[in-house]
Amino acid sequence: MSFYEQHREFVEELRRTAPEGVRIEWSGDALIVQAAPSSIHQLNIGLVQRQFEQHAPAGYLFSNNSALAGPDMSMERTPDLTYLPVIVLAREGNSVPADEAIIAVEVVSKSNPGNDWMDKPRDYALMRIPLYLIIDPRQQTVTLFSEPDHDEYHTRSDRKFGDRIRIPEPFGFELDLAGLTPYAD
Repeated sequence: MSFYEQHREFVEELRRTAPEGVRIEWSGDALIVQAAPSSIHQLNIGLVQRQFEQHAPAGYLFSNNSALAGPDMSMERTPDLTYLPVIVLAREGNSVPADEAIIAVEVVSKSNPGNDWMDKPRDYALMRIPLYLIIDPRQQTVTLFSEPDHDEYHTRSDRKFGDRIRIPEPFGFELDLAGLTPYAD
């Protein structure tokens, strides 16, 4: 039985009572509670989202707050940006099946970079999300993972802020990284 199944009422109560901007996720038996993101975090996700919007496949819409549930409910993650079918977003409920997402985009947090670099690549691969894009304002890099298989992605592409990175189908475009902003030291 998954963490969520064992503690469903507790997790739902946390969600109801959490202050605005607090994100609650879980992976295996770990509960992750994160504070609202910084302005630079929001700027970077907004710049990337604006470009993705021009190339989103028909019938898909962006979401910044959709909780993606793993196939066995052993994890749930809420990416900074994802694209889901409109029909899935129109359903009632707090979460959607993760395998409906065609990408997960995360901006690395200053306070917990390991979550974005170690835990989420494993979780998103297990959830069968085809693309995982990491924007790291600490290192001024962008990394795209693709081809998920079990708990890892088989393909990785790294670029620096200012470069471009190819985003494969179903988006099929070159993401311009020129406007991304690093964190202050």
